[in-house]
Amino acid sequence: MALPLGMISALVVFLMALTRVQLSNCQHLNAKISCFDCPHNYDFSGIQVAVKCEKMKKLATATTEENGSFKVQLPSGISNTNCLAKLLGGPNQLYSKKKNLVSKVVKVGHQPNTYTLSTPLAFSTSCPLASIDAKSCGAQKGIGSSKTVDLPLPPEWGLAPSSYYVPFFPIIGIP
Repeated sequence: MALPLGMISALVVFLMALTRVQLSNCQHLNAKISCFDCPHNYDFSGIQVAVKCEKMKKLATATTEENGSFKVQLPSGISNTNCLAKLLGGPNQLYSKKKNLVSKVVKVGHQPNTYTLSTPLAFSTSCPLASIDAKSCGAQKGIGSSKTVDLPLPPEWGLAPSSYYVPFFPIIGIP
């Protein structure tokens, strides 16, 4: 009834080989962000990216590495993904158009359980002044100074400064 020594050693080797194999059902999104006006050695670390899938209850967030790459674990069991990745922000002010902030997650054909972005997430570090969207960068047009008019009044009159009275226009003649 005893097993031969060769079978026991083969069984031990087989069991050790099984412990080394890591079967993974995890699905990963591997992607990079890009910058329009950054220098060649720009440090992308610290920029937040969020990923939301149709069947996920919570947002998955990732922080980019120094080269702009990030990796997010997606929930397992999603065969037809309807996921979106969005550039959230970083340690410095980032500027981007709406079409460059969000990208659809697509499957990489040659690697199982690996996904990437259909369009790159891109931003700029300075406000594009020549663009039509200059208002979105904080430049406001058409608002004048908020300084009030101060007419000199003789101090003997004992009145408060004229800036307290001048902006007030009484409405007269309401029936």
